[in-house]
Amino acid sequence: MTTLVVGATGATGKLLVKQLLDRGQNVKVIVRSADRLPEHFKDHDRLSVICASVLDLSDEEMIQHVKGCNAVASCLGHNLSLKGIYGHPRKLVTDATHRLCKAIQTTQPGQPTRFVLMNTAGNRNRDLEEPISMGQKLVIGLLRLLLPPHVDNEQAADYLRTNIGRNHVSVEWAAVRPDNLIDEEEVTEYEVHPSPTRSAIFNAGITSRINVAHFMADLITDTDTWNKWKGEMPVIYNKTSS
Repeated sequence: MTTLVVGATGATGKLLVKQLLDRGQNVKVIVRSADRLPEHFKDHDRLSVICASVLDLSDEEMIQHVKGCNAVASCLGHNLSLKGIYGHPRKLVTDATHRLCKAIQTTQPGQPTRFVLMNTAGNRNRDLEEPISMGQKLVIGLLRLLLPPHVDNEQAADYLRTNIGRNHVSVEWAAVRPDNLIDEEEVTEYEVHPSPTRSAIFNAGITSRINVAHFMADLITDTDTWNKWKGEMPVIYNKTSS
């Protein structure tokens, strides 16, 4: 089984790559610089490294990279700097999601490819009409105006919901929504819910990046987990934060 990971040098992406390699998976990563990969990855016999900016790849190159992959995972995000938040590309996550899904469709895989998107608990699943307080609506409205990365996350998930849908012949998907992200060394107990159980703005939970990586790897490698959450936007919290 082979998985393509984009955003593999990010804080969560590199943890996902390790999770997949530890499970015996073959992994391909698209990274701007191999120097940003952990040293123990670089000579791994089941890791293939493609040095490129994902949005700079031609359609033909993108097709070649997704061909033969059983799953594609996106841990892309914007750097927390002025350039990362307000510079280009403002639709990094959305455009990469669109182009990767288009490439998958072009390859016409024999069975649907699993697409796992790292998203955010601050984004609602509009298929479920998740309740939200007036105060949170106001804050989210401000975030849409002031923080382009929030809009990018919303639009990436909406593309999967509305353009790919739940019955696509070539692509199945899940959008994983962690809450307030923290770093921990080991996987701990965590909970997964169809919708937020607390306000991401006024009562945020905690989710460790390594738990997000573990759950994303479960979605990619475990059929029962995938069948439970495909076409959904599961929210993940560390167990101690619920």
